[in-house]
Amino acid sequence: MECPFYSIIEGCVVVTLQQKMEKVNPEETTRAYAFEMWRNAPMPMVTVFKTLDVSPLRRVARKYGLKFNMLMCWCIGKAASAIKEFYMLPVGDSLVRYDSLAVNAIVADFRGEVSSCDVPFSDNIFVFNDDYMRLTRQVAASGENHDIIDSMVIGTSALVGYDIDGAVGMYSGIFNNPFCIWGRWRRKWFRTHLTLSFQFHHTQMDGAHAGRFLSLLQETIAGFSRSVPHV
Repeated sequence: MECPFYSIIEGCVVVTLQQKMEKVNPEETTRAYAFEMWRNAPMPMVTVFKTLDVSPLRRVARKYGLKFNMLMCWCIGKAASAIKEFYMLPVGDSLVRYDSLAVNAIVADFRGEVSSCDVPFSDNIFVFNDDYMRLTRQVAASGENHDIIDSMVIGTSALVGYDIDGAVGMYSGIFNNPFCIWGRWRRKWFRTHLTLSFQFHHTQMDGAHAGRFLSLLQETIAGFSRSVPHV
């Protein structure tokens, strides 16, 4: 039987982008000054924190049997897709521009270890959900990472078993991708809140872009209440 939640996207058109990437000259982009200023910084990553009201996601997850972390990953991809800076990533002495996004999830595998799973972002949440469920199950069963090399990947790590106030990701000097970390949600009265940290490379974006992303993320989460009937 079709999940009734699917009915909200009947008649929508899904546009599939050609997945590719290209190296661009930083001087010919809006990131020229930031690239020159921060590319050789010993620690070019910036981390900001935001407490989100995720009550709509919890309601949708419970009502339709969807995974909360899948919904979070989709909302992250949706918010990021509206900000052009997310499509460019510093790699060495260059910037690489991508045509598409992916969201990474850390998966507990059959060995009791963790593996990495990149999920292609789709504006259609149900396409994304199908890919998320299929790929995370595949990674959990095989213990082999699923990497997407021709999309700009946004990293995530969900420490859902722990009540934390925040986390700052490690800067390896190898991966410059933006990264989101969250722990266990918190209930207060009739609302559910979740503290999220967002780490980004300063040559990729500025604090204003990060602030806009987090605001769009909250708006995207809040939008579930208006999009899903009877929620």
